[in-house]
This record gives sequence, structure tokens and C-alpha cells, in this order.
Amino acid sequence: MSAKIYRPAKTAMQSGKAKTHLWVLEFDQESPRKIDPIMGYTSSGDMRQQVKLTFETQELAEAYAQRNGIEYRVIAPKDAARQVVAYPDNFRYTRTQPWTH
Repeated sequence: MSAKIYRPAKTAMQSGKAKTHLWVLEFDQESPRKIDPIMGYTSSGDMRQQVKLTFETQELAEAYAQRNGIEYRVIAPKDAARQVVAYPDNFRYTRTQPWTH
């Protein structure tokens, strides 16, 4: 039984940072998915794959995995590099490119 611990990024439909500060422990797929021959749905008998546990910190998630004997790997979060841009910068005298409409 193995799992991954990660901090989810915000979705494309999100403008805020809600639910991105929590850490998630998600179990890996143990058995392959099967295709239903009649309906074409994919199914799996692996119930652990549906479980997602959330934790306040990475240390709490790691402690839970160690306490329950779960092999885990930690995926480091990638923080977005924000560039500070101000409206008056469009009209600076030291601007490298001329401002046009």
C-alpha cells in the first residue's frame, strides 16, 4: 500500500487560494481499471483509491503514514512567482518600450 502526500494547487476556475493550504494524502492505484464490455464504463475494485485524507501540515500527514505503515512519497508544492505590476509603471520616463494604445 503506497500513497502520495501533496499540497493541491488552485484550479483554473479559482481566483482565490481556498483549500490550497491543506496537505492531502492520496492512495495510489493498486489494481488496474477494467472496462465494462456492455456500457464502456471504467471501474475498479480498489476502494482505497477513493479515499483522500486532508491534514493541516505536511508533518502531520507524514506522521499518519508512518503510524499506519503506509509507504509514501512527498510531492513538493510549486509556488507561483508573482510579479508586482503597478498601473503608474506604464507612464514611467525610464520605460524601455514606448507606451502606445
